[in-house]
Amino acid sequence: MGMHRKTITLTEQQDSWVKDQIETGQFGNDSEYIRHLIREDQRAQRRLATLRDALIAGESSGESRPLDMASIKALGRERVKAAE
Repeated sequence: MGMHRKTITLTEQQDSWVKDQIETGQFGNDSEYIRHLIREDQRAQRRLATLRDALIAGESSGESRPLDMASIKALGRERVKAAE
């Protein structure tokens, strides 16, 4: 995987925050912390896309029906027993 050098500009507060994160020992330098933030953002974007897809699927699945809580609980109990 190739690496590309980027130049970014931070406010004093942001720079202080980054330095504090490095001082905790979790990150060796600014670049490691920024790459961590990018990976976290990528994960969040994937989760958001999955949620949006589920919402679209739910909306297009037809008319909703009243909830039958007894059936939902029974199905949950069956799943728990099957997993044991």
